[in-house]
Amino acid sequence: MPVATLLLVDFQSGFDAPDWGARNNPRAEANAAALLARWRDDRAPRVHVRHVSRTPGSPLSHAAGGVAFKPGLRPAPGEPVIEKTVNAAFIGTSLAEDLAADGCEALVICGLTTPHCVSTTVRMAANLGFAVTLAHDACAAFATNADTGWSDDPAPPDPQAVHAAAVSHLHGEFCTARATDAILAARP
Repeated sequence: MPVATLLLVDFQSGFDAPDWGARNNPRAEANAAALLARWRDDRAPRVHVRHVSRTPGSPLSHAAGGVAFKPGLRPAPGEPVIEKTVNAAFIGTSLAEDLAADGCEALVICGLTTPHCVSTTVRMAANLGFAVTLAHDACAAFATNADTGWSDDPAPPDPQAVHAAAVSHLHGEFCTARATDAILAARP
């Protein structure tokens, strides 16, 4: 069985901005750090992904200072970093080619945010033929609610409900969603 590559998506300081609203899962970063530590201990492949927004005013832009990796999840020397400008880590980057060159067949994915860049990356990874495990408790979602006019309820959605819906839409079709402890326990 091939060793899965750990793909850490957008663990960036820009997600600490209050603009995002309420967030679920305050343990997401700690769980991701536990995965990263194990992959490092095992000398298993890992890739960090960073979103560099081109949208004016985005908290995930260089201008806002939001592209820095969060403490505990910063790449170590020699660990690959993929920079993207859209939701999917595979669009406009060398990620698919890099993974193929390394013989990667399986991914463990975690990151921010569950319904956006994580979901898009998981879906594309599955469509590209990777076996994907989503570390659902090493991800988080926000209560961000754009005023689209489609709902009479002006209240933002519950971030846990947003997260749970995103995970349930992915699990079974695009990935297997598992808890960090289960992923770590299954490693040889």
